[in-house]
Amino acid sequence: MNIALWIVQILLGLMFLFAGSSKAFSYEKTKASMPWVQDCSRNLVIFIGVAELLGGLGLILPYALGIAPILTPIAAIGIAVIMILAAGLHIKRKENQAIGMNIILLALALFVAIGRF
Repeated sequence: MNIALWIVQILLGLMFLFAGSSKAFSYEKTKASMPWVQDCSRNLVIFIGVAELLGGLGLILPYALGIAPILTPIAAIGIAVIMILAAGLHIKRKENQAIGMNIILLALALFVAIGRF
């Protein structure tokens, strides 16, 4: 079980580090590639990016370093909340393909949260 948790933590962490950095540091590029960004303010998109970056780091570093490992399941819960909110936005915009990905990422984040608590 520990190996499965680590695999999911690393994959989710890297995915959210990549996704968060593009939103936080490359707003124009993100706006061109993600249609939902056009409906949100620049500051909101940057905030989401920073939250995803911190969540990605929180999924990996605390547990790996043994420094405040309780932060790893808390980060997973944060990622789950982001995915619930993202699914809500995509439902509102009728972007059905994106909702499926949100649900998968939500399930993986909940797996990490439950497994690490």
